[in-house]
Amino acid sequence: MDLELSTLNWAAIAPIAVVLIALVVYCLIDIARHDVMYLPKWAWVLICVLSIPFGAIIYLIVGRDSGGQR
Repeated sequence: MDLELSTLNWAAIAPIAVVLIALVVYCLIDIARHDVMYLPKWAWVLICVLSIPFGAIIYLIVGRDSGGQR
């Protein structure tokens, strides 16, 4: 299957890309503002940015510090 950029349906891909970017931005802001668990903040930033969307999902499930006020 030869996939060319001109044959992609960009109207279907754009909303998904926007949601993924928004998820990563949310996680980066959350990392900057709050304490994190298990890894240093810089490591969570790398995980979130380099493995979209799985890194952000893993951060939200495992890395967020549940203690304190949110």
